Amino acid sequence: MHNVTPINEYPKFWAECYGTAPFFPTSRKEMDQLGWDSCDIIIVTGDAYVDHPSFGMAIIGRLLEAQGFRVGIIAQPKWDNKDEFMALGQPNLFFGITAGNMDSMINRYTSDRKLRHDDAYTPNNEGGKRPDRAVLVYSQRCREAFKDTPIVLGGIEASLRRLAHYDYWSDKVRRSVLFDAKGDILLFGNAERALVEVAHRLASGEDVKTMTNIRGTAVNLPAEPEGFKIIDSSRIEKPGKAAFVPINPYATEEQCETNKTEAKEEQPQVITVTASRHDSKTTAIRIPPFEKLNSDRILYAHASRIMHLETNPYSGRALIQRHGDRELWVNQAPIPLTTEEMDFVFDLPYARVPHPMYGKAKIPAYEMIKTSVNIMRGCFGGCSFCSITEHEGRIIQNRSKKSILNELEEIRDKVPGFTGTISDLGGPTANMYRLGCSIPKAEATCRRPSCVFPKICDKLNTDHVHTIDLYREARKVKGVKKVLIASGVRYDLAIESPEYVRELVTHHVGGYLKIAPEHTEKSPLDLMMKPGMGTYDRFKSMFEKYSQEAGKKQYLIPYFISAHPGTEDEDMLNLAMWLKKNNLECDQVQNFYPSPMCNATSMYYSETNPLKRVKYKKREDVTVAKGDRQRRLHKGLLRYHDPKNWKMIREALTDMGKKHLIGDKPHCLVPEHDIDAQTPAERRQTGRHGAKRFATKHTQAQFDGDPRTSNNRDGQNKNNRNGKPNSQGQSRSGNGGKPTGNTGADKPASSGQKNGVRNGYSNNKPSGNGTGKPSNNGKPGANKPAGNKPSGSAPKRNKPKHR
Repeated sequence: MHNVTPINEYPKFWAECYGTAPFFPTSRKEMDQLGWDSCDIIIVTGDAYVDHPSFGMAIIGRLLEAQGFRVGIIAQPKWDNKDEFMALGQPNLFFGITAGNMDSMINRYTSDRKLRHDDAYTPNNEGGKRPDRAVLVYSQRCREAFKDTPIVLGGIEASLRRLAHYDYWSDKVRRSVLFDAKGDILLFGNAERALVEVAHRLASGEDVKTMTNIRGTAVNLPAEPEGFKIIDSSRIEKPGKAAFVPINPYATEEQCETNKTEAKEEQPQVITVTASRHDSKTTAIRIPPFEKLNSDRILYAHASRIMHLETNPYSGRALIQRHGDRELWVNQAPIPLTTEEMDFVFDLPYARVPHPMYGKAKIPAYEMIKTSVNIMRGCFGGCSFCSITEHEGRIIQNRSKKSILNELEEIRDKVPGFTGTISDLGGPTANMYRLGCSIPKAEATCRRPSCVFPKICDKLNTDHVHTIDLYREARKVKGVKKVLIASGVRYDLAIESPEYVRELVTHHVGGYLKIAPEHTEKSPLDLMMKPGMGTYDRFKSMFEKYSQEAGKKQYLIPYFISAHPGTEDEDMLNLAMWLKKNNLECDQVQNFYPSPMCNATSMYYSETNPLKRVKYKKREDVTVAKGDRQRRLHKGLLRYHDPKNWKMIREALTDMGKKHLIGDKPHCLVPEHDIDAQTPAERRQTGRHGAKRFATKHTQAQFDGDPRTSNNRDGQNKNNRNGKPNSQGQSRSGNGGKPTGNTGADKPASSGQKNGVRNGYSNNKPSGNGTGKPSNNGKPGANKPAGNKPSGSAPKRNKPKHR
């Protein structure tokens, strides 16, 4: 369909004669040991250097090495001066700048903008080893060190800030990071295709300023490029009163008063039906300039909506946005990698351990995902609080079964202390492997933000046969005793395949399984683009049925979000009552985290709904909990059992006219007097299973004695979605605990990422799973194996250990 050169078929650069480095050099001494006089490319990253396919710097480094380039790594340099940025000398081709597997701001601050004091991507979990807005700072220091060397931006932080974006930490709209960092070119998404093309074109002597037409890149131009028809986005989304409004907001008119013709008696003729869209190769959409978005929240929501509608790699169009007297040109999204290309990336010779310079220091993100395997990328769920789709794309990119099984054998043979337990087979979501649209032509033109909301698309293939087969083959690998699934399970998809649920529950749950209903009330769920609680109840029934058939006591760990846009105080009260009714207590909670580029962040900033056509009049306004008091209340209602929150909840219930919920009766939420209160420890008794207690989404929890870990999805969690460190941030952020991304996509992507992924990251920082997973990122999580049968009766307590 598209004429692209596979990433494994480029002619090798001359330096391939140096062979494969056991680790990329981080000092001149290591370069001398390899016999190098210089590096062709130097990667500057905010993470510790771990040579593992869950970490962005390792993926892009090994990929560039496979092209024949000599790659050096500057990991977590001191940024107060340029000295450490000159440690490897001047690169022959370019500096690659990435903040790391998580957005540096999400990594450093909580959703309440409070400072974190740990960093899972740093030896010994030490915080403060990377600057705020790391992409900007690293770029400035590289420019100071070697003024004329091209600077290529990538990773989750740059990817999600490629356009003018709302910045939660400064509470304002900021320019594209390409302008602020003064980079030469920005790569977004996982970016292997763009990265390889940029490297080879620079190696051939081409000037980086001429590289304006590479998919998956954004560039700074003095004027509109020639050869494109530029369409104003406001004309697309602003029909006249008498205009015919097609279902597809980008469709051309098919009927209106001006094109009606009188009926004539004619013989039937063959009609050729053409697509009702402009040619994506020759047209671009002009979205409102940065200066206007900075002062007009409704216009910001409109621009966000347009961006999300133009993400299809086959039919989406380039975007252009004015920044002062310059033009930001964002090329079309990259073509997804084929299975052969995915195998090529993940089969590269990773050492699978941290660089020896760290000695015996523990890197929590690595410890979490060292025995997990990323089997796919992307997510078609489209959750509005997660940026994994905006980073990794909606089309699933799959590895082959052979490649995945080979990685299991590599883990067995290379990972120190391997006990026989694989902590995860997953990605941004556990059960989207080899799922996708059953009609290629429909997939190439589809503009739906989600394939599963408001209901599962009729064209979506939901047969989990490939995933089931993979699980069965993985269990047969010699030396593998147990395969756990730590990435978040998309339960609305799972119930379409009862055999998958049976396989999962019977063989791959270590006592607890995390899923993310996110809320119980329809209004916030609709804005999240998540299914209703009826779907959760159906999955719960199947889970309990198959657990009983397998003779196992296993339990679901539901994750919830507080203070998400569209959530009223009464919605959170109803959620709290549901938790109490089901005898559940949230141990760790975090409010919604507005990470860049996701739809929910647009809702948060604009207080309107960008999922629908945005207008100044008759628009759909969205209630947003912005004040500290209301956000504390929403968070406190999730922890209704904590005496510290009772006074605040009593005041809120009184103001809401719900005083009947205050007291000691069974239907009451909180007691009337604190003096009558027991501490949570007293009420849940002692012992590991004393109470039905669990950690919610957006936590960084490592559970004692069981395999549960929290995902970081889209930046929601400090740890990453995708069990994998994200993000791929993130968030969910999080990819269940597995880092997602490369230069163009920092890993991890959670099932949870989400750091790197929800709220973006895959987002995402590792906790029990990534936002999130570490989203997002996204875009698997590392569960701590606990055996098939947790001790005790129905667990009343799932106690996390803070990281």
